[in-house]
Amino acid sequence: MPAPTPRRPGPVAPPPPDGAPLRPDRTRTTAAPARNASDAPRLQLVLARAGVASRREAERLIIDGRVSVDGVTVQELGTRADPLRHRIAVDGRPIARAVAPRYLMLNKPPGYVTTADDPDGRPTVMQLVPPVPGLFPVGRLDVASEGLILLTTDGEWAQRASHPRYGCQKEYVVDVTGVVAPDVLATMRAPMAIGPDDRTTGARVDLVTSTRQRARLRIVLHEGRNRQIRRMCETVGLDVVELVRVRVGGISLGKLAPGEWRELAAHEVEMISRHVATKPPARVLRGVRRVRAPASGALTDAGPRTAARRDASRGQR
Repeated sequence: MPAPTPRRPGPVAPPPPDGAPLRPDRTRTTAAPARNASDAPRLQLVLARAGVASRREAERLIIDGRVSVDGVTVQELGTRADPLRHRIAVDGRPIARAVAPRYLMLNKPPGYVTTADDPDGRPTVMQLVPPVPGLFPVGRLDVASEGLILLTTDGEWAQRASHPRYGCQKEYVVDVTGVVAPDVLATMRAPMAIGPDDRTTGARVDLVTSTRQRARLRIVLHEGRNRQIRRMCETVGLDVVELVRVRVGGISLGKLAPGEWRELAAHEVEMISRHVATKPPARVLRGVRRVRAPASGALTDAGPRTAARRDASRGQR
């Protein structure tokens, strides 16, 4: 049975400053938005979700003094407000109350494309979840891949879950055939070329199990390039047999069966919301010699020793 949609309590109005009159002002509502209420969204985000303007344009509306909350003009960008509890207006006109955002997770089976609609008529992940207006998948998985897909109506939250600058890691369990030698693992951990004009910025790659016919890898990415893991494996001479995404940020697939979905719990939504944008990693490593990967002859950007030194310095090994 799916968990209920997470709801957050509204902000509490702050006490009046010292020396302020105790009698309420009859000309306007005294319940101003709580500036430091972390459980309410920022005002510019509320305006963007309501379709008033983009976040950047909404910030300009606030700075220009065109936005009011409960009759009080607001010009501070740090102000937070709950659209379900406060009367928010732009140029005196109340905005439409946005429907509470939805957050779902799905265990995508193979054979489904991760789009809202497919021109080729293939089945999509949207056929496996309820018909929620504005719902869309966060990021993608190949049609042959399976595992955790997040879906939401919240564009800002989706950016924190998918854009590399927020550092939200994605973890995969990958079964491959081929020789998974130590130098192959080192090559995959280092920044590597996976196409004529495409390269990774490095990944965490661990060997879980290995037999003569098959090996299982655990791969953690902080970016999401098109078919990245499959192209990484192909570059070093490995063939992907099965690829399952098991984690996005702090949200794990758990025991959710293929094709099943559920609402995210409030703490799971918050785990994604806490991600803060950081500077992107360096795209080019200067002074690193190029070597040839033994498994496939493809060029990479660092040899095993370089990768080992970097992993050790980051405390990943």
